[in-house]
Amino acid sequence: MRRRTFIKSGSAATLAGLLAGCASPNQGSTDDSTEAPATEGDATTSGGEETTEDESQSYSVSMTPVGDVTFDAVPETIAVYTPGYADMLVALGHGDAVASVGQKSRYHTGPYDELDGVSVDTSEMVDLVDQGVSRETLLSLDADLHLVDPNWLTNVFEMDGDDVEFLEERSGPFLGNTIFRRTDSWHDYDYYSMYGAFEKVAEVVRETERYEAFAEFHDEFVAHVGEDAPDEGPRGALVFGGSDEPTSFSPYHLSGEGANKKSFHDLNVRDAIANSDVEALSTGSRGEIDYETLLDLDPEALFVRGHEDKTREEFRNTVVSFMQNHETASRITAVEDGAVYRGGPIYLGPVQHLFLTERFATALYPDRFEGELFDRDELAGVVTS
Repeated sequence: MRRRTFIKSGSAATLAGLLAGCASPNQGSTDDSTEAPATEGDATTSGGEETTEDESQSYSVSMTPVGDVTFDAVPETIAVYTPGYADMLVALGHGDAVASVGQKSRYHTGPYDELDGVSVDTSEMVDLVDQGVSRETLLSLDADLHLVDPNWLTNVFEMDGDDVEFLEERSGPFLGNTIFRRTDSWHDYDYYSMYGAFEKVAEVVRETERYEAFAEFHDEFVAHVGEDAPDEGPRGALVFGGSDEPTSFSPYHLSGEGANKKSFHDLNVRDAIANSDVEALSTGSRGEIDYETLLDLDPEALFVRGHEDKTREEFRNTVVSFMQNHETASRITAVEDGAVYRGGPIYLGPVQHLFLTERFATALYPDRFEGELFDRDELAGVVTS
């Protein structure tokens, strides 16, 4: 094995930290909003200070649940599960370091096509679900860093603490936090906002200045959108229904603070499901709802995930057309008003978030927004500078 580009923290302390709070995936779930959210741009722990043997080269990054990890150089090969973290690495100019994602079909790279000089090659990335999420698959990546919350692996897949420790010893350390949703009962430690996690990733790859420039671009864009969006947006329902003719759906809570809800918060979309008896999707809750339940909730806007590979027209000609001709679905206000939209990526990163927020803003509020809402060349310049 080639020499690793990190200095390991103590394995016993690290393993104790990363396994803290693990619970059985069958223990139900809590609502997204029960955990105090980290503010945008802030993480819940401190880190990133230079430390240990060589003050001029080594540096450490701290992130819940693992804690401190010390590096002697920027990781060149990074294993990722949730594509939102891959999107962060692309935003920081390190997309070529991404060795894997959980599922390639859920890593939506279309936004990069609109940014001159920004791209990522997914052809050599390992699809972890396709290959099997296991000790052996992850070991074969020979990664300098696993940018994955280890509790995600041990609660969702057939892996345990011994597998995590083995990979730390034979390959690279773990660092990461499951941020895309906040409904898993085992995640009883601090969460990070999208930009809180993004800042930590920037510390890992030594791109703090690029992160700060990107965060400034984001802040200005969100402030602009927020000024023009109505204070009270439509009552929306977010569901997963991947079929072209869906008849049942897995529900989400728009009011939750998971990173994949950020665009809805930025645009003041209200949650039509939150105050009902409908339980949000989580590791412990895989319940589904039908059109009768949606009719009772009667959202003014309906967002359906599982269709990011479709154009707007393709989505309307399949999913929306089916709903308009369905006896029950056709009576839902969102369907009657033509306010049924693709729901966006499940695992959302900072580049994807900007494009998705623009897409939702122009669809939801066409009398207030039209065309491109941010400068593509300026954003590309931030990523490629």
